[in-house]
Amino acid sequence: MNPGLEIQLASKDKDLPANEDLGAWTRLALGEDAADAGIVIRIVDEEESRQLNHKYRGRDASTNVLSFPFTAPPGVPVNHIGDLVICAPVVRAEADAQGKPLLHHWAHMIVHGVLHLRGYAHTTNEDAERMESLERKLLQRMGIPDPYSETE
Repeated sequence: MNPGLEIQLASKDKDLPANEDLGAWTRLALGEDAADAGIVIRIVDEEESRQLNHKYRGRDASTNVLSFPFTAPPGVPVNHIGDLVICAPVVRAEADAQGKPLLHHWAHMIVHGVLHLRGYAHTTNEDAERMESLERKLLQRMGIPDPYSETE
């Protein structure tokens, strides 16, 4: 596992990915920055996700993944690039609704969140296509089908 990766389990969900999987997916999405980057992944339940989503995005609902990029002040040598908050029940519900294997959807959420920490966005169609294209390529390396296709 990446020594800069901290995993916080704040969910009652019993069917979570192994820390090794979380680390592997994170390293894949970090690419060349994997050795140096520090990330916190916090796995939560719906209430904490809803509260954070409401506070930081103005949306009063739980969501699959929230990304909180971090930039250290000038002159402060910190390799922490940000935090991810992932809602286990939402990830499970989405995987079920989309007919996807749960671990495939977890991998997608980690890759998606880490790419946000790296500066990728999907606010415009062009940005979304760039980010989704990279997600597809990274997931394909793990043998995971296109997460944006109708059937996986």
